[in-house]
Amino acid sequence: MRAIIVDDEPKAIALLEDYLKHFSSVKLLSTFRNGLKAFEFISSNEVDLIFLDINMPHLSGMSLSKMLPTGIKVVFTTAYSEYAVESYDVKAADYLLKPISLQRFGQCMTRLLDQQPSTSPKPTEPIIHIKSGAETHLVPIQDCLFLKKDGNYMHYQTTTQNIMARQTIAEALEVLDDDFIQVHKSYIVNLKRVNSYGTLSLKIEGFEVPIGETFVERVKGKLKS
Repeated sequence: MRAIIVDDEPKAIALLEDYLKHFSSVKLLSTFRNGLKAFEFISSNEVDLIFLDINMPHLSGMSLSKMLPTGIKVVFTTAYSEYAVESYDVKAADYLLKPISLQRFGQCMTRLLDQQPSTSPKPTEPIIHIKSGAETHLVPIQDCLFLKKDGNYMHYQTTTQNIMARQTIAEALEVLDDDFIQVHKSYIVNLKRVNSYGTLSLKIEGFEVPIGETFVERVKGKLKS
């Protein structure tokens, strides 16, 4: 969140600057002791939040608030309570009476930040690294349909190819997530890819995979959960 402070009192600006240091997600762009200078800055810079004193020379905070582009949140900071009603007309986000305590300021900021849309990046799909000879394949884990053990090698059957790696069942299970389960002494399957299952086998994307007798109850329990 990008913010500015507009107040003709240097001590008031310094106090808010100090308070804002407690909120790392807020970037203080600039401070102003003059409403006209602040308006000039806002006209050419993107601002999300303005802490605005009301009684200022040349251009009052109330007048400036009515000139602001839509979308900028206004928090009035003033020693005069009589402007509180008028602040509702400009849909002020908050009205802080001086002297402003850190607790009251924190309540204001917590509410404003909670209203911000989440900018967290979407989680990326996990990738597994399958070493096959001198080459390592990077495969989205959910593209793996099942794994088949054949001697000293593990065959990874994906949606597009079969990759052979020198690996044990235990080593394979260590790098796979909880969607994968051993269903046979030689097979591991991706439960999210199972299309159907019978007494001793299941089908995944056209492939039929056997279910070992000792694995039947556990496999069916997982598929039904």
